[in-house]
Amino acid sequence: MTTSADRPTGALALADGSVFYGVGTGASGIAVGELCFNTAMTGHQEILADPSYAGQVVCFTFPHVGNVGANPEDEEATSDAARKAAVGMVSRMAITPPANYRAEQSFDEWMRARGIISLSGVDTRALTRRIRESGMPMCAIAHDASGNIDIDALKAAAAGANTMEGRELAADVARSGAGEWTEGDWSWESGFCEGPEDGPRVVVLDYGVKANILRLLVGAGARVAVLPGNASAEDVLNMSPDGVVVSNGPGDPSATGEYALPTLKKLIDANVPMLGICLGHQMLALAVGAKTIKMPQGHHGANHPVKNHDTGQVEIVSMNHGFAVDGSTLPAGATETHVSLFDGTNCGFRLADKPVQAVQHHPEASPGPQDSFGVFERFVGGLNSQALA
Repeated sequence: MTTSADRPTGALALADGSVFYGVGTGASGIAVGELCFNTAMTGHQEILADPSYAGQVVCFTFPHVGNVGANPEDEEATSDAARKAAVGMVSRMAITPPANYRAEQSFDEWMRARGIISLSGVDTRALTRRIRESGMPMCAIAHDASGNIDIDALKAAAAGANTMEGRELAADVARSGAGEWTEGDWSWESGFCEGPEDGPRVVVLDYGVKANILRLLVGAGARVAVLPGNASAEDVLNMSPDGVVVSNGPGDPSATGEYALPTLKKLIDANVPMLGICLGHQMLALAVGAKTIKMPQGHHGANHPVKNHDTGQVEIVSMNHGFAVDGSTLPAGATETHVSLFDGTNCGFRLADKPVQAVQHHPEASPGPQDSFGVFERFVGGLNSQALA
């Protein structure tokens, strides 16, 4: 345990009763979530703003956090609802002041405004090892500037928390209505690019979509519209899409699939070209008869090697998921296109008789390497080719 004073201002309780003490920052109060570790060395704002982290507390394995600060251009939420992402953050070292020309807020100020409770001065290596050995536990994190933390109540909150299995969280972070998206990808010289006036029409089903997915679709030449994840197949088809993207998002895909799968199955039957990303990958797999499993540790980081069977290349990608597609259950006619080189789990598939493809990793990165940006270029480029045929 590490304490900042005789009365620690922050604490983290695990479901097994273990307690870690440290310095509380960010928002005040108590939050309950699933504890995961993330190995990314940069992009901490984008990670905590990713709606896929809804209901989770992120333990960063990289010790230093905060030197880049925060700025609105690195926002990943695409609606007010999507701002309900990670509920907590744990770091080894104290949050450092920003030292970057793009920073408009300190990381501490950004987390406070976001409602994220932060705890520093913790042995993150011990937490990471525990997760690796025993899986991701439910936890409760607290911050009180005066040090008045009810540890017994914190333990009880962690022990009584519902696990991620069976939880539907996508509806909490998805938009409630339709909207157009015209902001393209970002460049250092000129900021965000403008969207095209023509090009294929892509409808994105929002289950907690990251902004950079939409930006890269626009940057690849698509005209993008976004619908909430509970939209019907008729809602989608009425927009005359050339293609549909099933977005990332939080929670158990089987739970979200209870209302999403009928729509996805109808769209598959309608032969609409489809691309699934992360949660979208899992739900498209469920829609064609495969199964998903809960992972003990999950994949969270910006340095994951994935083998692309189509090219034979290894791509270093960003990952953020606690559930995975059981590759052995993919139906006949489905080809595994990507696989994790960490543990062999399925990271992508394609159907032979339908224009459906999906990837488990986050090809939009933010943060992370750009090895798999081609996913968007190939998808949108294929839609352009169909339009010309």
